[in-house]
Amino acid sequence: MPATAEEAAMAAGDTGAPAAGGAGKDGEPESPREPDPDHHAPVSPGASEEEEGASGAVEAGQDDDAPDPEDEPEEGGDATEDDMDEEEEEEEEGDEDEEDAPTHLPFAPAEEESLEETTTVDPSYTISLIRQLIPKGSSVEKEFRDSTQPDNTDPSEKSDKQGLPEERSVSPKDQLEECGCILWDLAASEPQAELMINNLVIEVLLENLRTANSSRVKELCLGIMGNLVCHESLVAAISLKKGLIATVVEQLFLDDVKCLSETFRLLAAILRSSAYVSWAQALLPDEILSRILRIVGKTDNATLLEKIIDFLSTIIDNRDVIAMLIQPLLKLGLVDRIIGLLTTELERSPDEKLDRSGSLDLVLHFMEELSAIHCVSKAMTSNDRLIKVLVNMIKSPDKVEVASYCASVVIVISNILTDGKHLVPKISRDLPFLEGLLEVLPEVPDDDQARYALWSILARILAQVQATELNSSSLDRFASLFSGKFGLIKDDLENQVVDEEKLTPEDALLKGWISRCLVAISFFMERWIEEKSSQGNEDSIGNAREVLSYCQKALS
Repeated sequence: MPATAEEAAMAAGDTGAPAAGGAGKDGEPESPREPDPDHHAPVSPGASEEEEGASGAVEAGQDDDAPDPEDEPEEGGDATEDDMDEEEEEEEEGDEDEEDAPTHLPFAPAEEESLEETTTVDPSYTISLIRQLIPKGSSVEKEFRDSTQPDNTDPSEKSDKQGLPEERSVSPKDQLEECGCILWDLAASEPQAELMINNLVIEVLLENLRTANSSRVKELCLGIMGNLVCHESLVAAISLKKGLIATVVEQLFLDDVKCLSETFRLLAAILRSSAYVSWAQALLPDEILSRILRIVGKTDNATLLEKIIDFLSTIIDNRDVIAMLIQPLLKLGLVDRIIGLLTTELERSPDEKLDRSGSLDLVLHFMEELSAIHCVSKAMTSNDRLIKVLVNMIKSPDKVEVASYCASVVIVISNILTDGKHLVPKISRDLPFLEGLLEVLPEVPDDDQARYALWSILARILAQVQATELNSSSLDRFASLFSGKFGLIKDDLENQVVDEEKLTPEDALLKGWISRCLVAISFFMERWIEEKSSQGNEDSIGNAREVLSYCQKALS
């Protein structure tokens, strides 16, 4: 049910720990990311050939409101042979310094690394790159000139050592693009990021976000900023820049897929940092959250989908943030949006599913996290559409071919049934669903969480059936199912033997669920054997006697 404003204010008391890990942990900065290779300028000095070829943002599909990428003019020209020769020379020189070179997708720096770490890039070079991004005639132009060190380096020497973009025969647009791409790379280095911030890079980026008409310029600025905020030592100072938070949040209303991808990446990195509070508060207005959910429901682009779900997972991973945002998100239709994502992925053609093989897993893993939150799970229990979709996934004959999603599906169902006990009678008589659950057992032997979830579902269903008066026809169907599929149960129990002396609380809980299942199966088999014996059909009960004997021995 939609939450009231009063319920939203009490959200802090209605959350729980996720069932599965999300995109990151509280306080851990995200690894910086490199710019789109389709528009990538020559990499910063010292980078290796492997780094220069690393991939960045994927070519985008679009939000419904977004223009078709094929209709957009392509920014940046093709490299000439002279340019390629010059780049190869730079790469060969860079190989000698490869150990010190900035890398694509670097890990966050280790704590023990010295902040005095040097880089191969001259500070004057970095400052000159920032200067190239200043919008002409803007107020930040004079501020930059007054606040930075004068660059007295000989231009020819600077060009030889650094390969400055202005030394190339390129258009102003291409020159700006090259500078932006190089700064994007350099921002992954903490010393360089600190230098950039001290030389007004945030002010320059903000001015471009406010005034630039080019989506590519905005994407570059968001990408640079996304790498800068990955450095925990710098993120607080960055967040204090006047107008920064409001300007970044405004970018959520752009219709460009790549800009939106970088905006969500930036927001996810910020929410994982120590500066998350003011940013989470900026997301609270219904207008902002509605826009986020609209993008969730409309995007057909795999890269943007990945960034949105990473952002939402980051909200879940931070207890303070989720306490602030989860009730407003539920009120505005979070569950329906996620169900829409799931059904969209399931309805794709086989070729589309192959091209987007990770998208379904991504959506299901996020549903797994959501269903572990009490208030979300409770909302899910009232959604008949979701229950039907999940049950049909387990009943699908193709589930074993895409076994990767089975674990998430059973975890979500188990979490929903915990808060939705009224659903158990509805699914307890669905024999194809029960058969599907048994067929999933061999697919999750090494996933403890999924195995616990599966046995908990079986225990609830069989306990419900056991408490119900079964007619002869229903008893026949249940006995036939367990006679034919009991080998799957037997294999699972014999392959997952637990040392009684090292029994964990989770193992004890699992043991209880398994015992309840074996008691129920024994009950069905005893009744069925008794009924068939009274009819003189002794020849048909051989398998049933074996199943009953195994259950009784396992329970003793």
